[in-house]
Amino acid sequence: MHAIDLPLSAIRKLLDGASVSSLDLAEACIARSQAFSDLNVWVSFDPEALRKEARDADRRLAAGERLPLLGIPIALKDNIEAAGMACGAGTASLNGKQPRADAELVARLRAAGAVIAGKVGMHELAFGITTNNAVTGAVRNPWDRTRIPGGSSGGSGAVVGARIVPASIGTDTGGSVRVPAALCGVSGFRPTVGRVPALGIAPISLTRDTAGPLAYTMADCALLDEVMTGAKDGRMKLTLQGLRLGLPRRPFWNDLEPAVEQVAESALDTLRQAGVELVDVDMSALSELNASVSFPVVFFEFVRDMRKYLEARGRGVTLEEMIAAVGSPDVRGAVGTLLTGGGIPEDVYESALQARAKMQALYAQAFESHRIEALVFPTTPRVAALVGEDETVDLNGTQQPTFGTFIRNTDPGSNASLPGATIPLALANNLPVGLALDGPIDSDRRLLAIAEAVQSALAPAPQLTTPN
Repeated sequence: MHAIDLPLSAIRKLLDGASVSSLDLAEACIARSQAFSDLNVWVSFDPEALRKEARDADRRLAAGERLPLLGIPIALKDNIEAAGMACGAGTASLNGKQPRADAELVARLRAAGAVIAGKVGMHELAFGITTNNAVTGAVRNPWDRTRIPGGSSGGSGAVVGARIVPASIGTDTGGSVRVPAALCGVSGFRPTVGRVPALGIAPISLTRDTAGPLAYTMADCALLDEVMTGAKDGRMKLTLQGLRLGLPRRPFWNDLEPAVEQVAESALDTLRQAGVELVDVDMSALSELNASVSFPVVFFEFVRDMRKYLEARGRGVTLEEMIAAVGSPDVRGAVGTLLTGGGIPEDVYESALQARAKMQALYAQAFESHRIEALVFPTTPRVAALVGEDETVDLNGTQQPTFGTFIRNTDPGSNASLPGATIPLALANNLPVGLALDGPIDSDRRLLAIAEAVQSALAPAPQLTTPN
């Protein structure tokens, strides 16, 4: 085992004690990138630039400087701007183009000492769940190269799942951090919308978008959340004894792949034995409300928010040019007519926002009336699909829409702007399974503590065998 396989806190101690160097971590990252080149995780990766950053970090460490992430390599999704690296948002019109400056989020990571290892692949424009990108190529799942890594932050999940870097940053609009984390066997966290600065991130919907961390453990995610948001409350610790979690059998536990259901139910048994009180909560009213919110908000705000982003950040392309150059068939089908009569009328958008308010009220009532701190459910209804299953996928003998299937459990909380976590469980059919937790709006630090305690109670998730 190499230091790069360890949680961030352990790497921090080794770096500060000079037992390992940032250059050691960089060389491991480079070697594993070469060994796992068939995963196609990177869209921008310069080994010499990474070595230079690592040497700079080692000089700072030798001089006695101490920062939370100093010397640790972290990958960024391709829609997050970082000076000196292309920011393509997975789309043809921006592919290879460098931004003028760091995103505010990246500035915070650098201020904490992070070494930005490179940019990783994503579903084109973040409009999908497979990361089968016609412009930059399909990203592959490190557990099975024939499978998807999830999306839209598929590269962010695969690069940590393959232990090429110990952490990455993705973005989540309807599940795009949590789905790839679950399918690639790592931890992931979606903050409450607005906690992480959006400046310098190519948007879909500012009502729904947020950047979030993917890492080996929830403790790692909590550290990254602290850096990304500027949270000052430190790490919380809690006991599971007497903790009340909501069990939304309807709709979140409906129609699960049997092997996924078995793994998730086993996790519930472990939590009960640890003292967690699981409270049945009927959230079936969410389904209809969620359908009224999801696509109307996204498609209306994409036209508005992406146009503003392209102009404000000087990306050198218009929204019209961007849409005309979209390469992935599924994304072209989604956005291709938004400017030519296929857009969302403003009254439909306003109705969607009203439905969103009802969703938020429904969640708030559930948390309060049942005296629960979070909802618990499988992150996805099934394990990773095959690459190429872009339109439909099998779920218990029937063909279901691929996108809708994989975001089914993560999308409602996203629409309500809730914070959400996913924790890796045991394997089902030799593929990773995730357990999700959604908490009340702005309960992020408490939810992270709950997720960390839950993860500590569960058996350690399986890890890929990686070269040293």
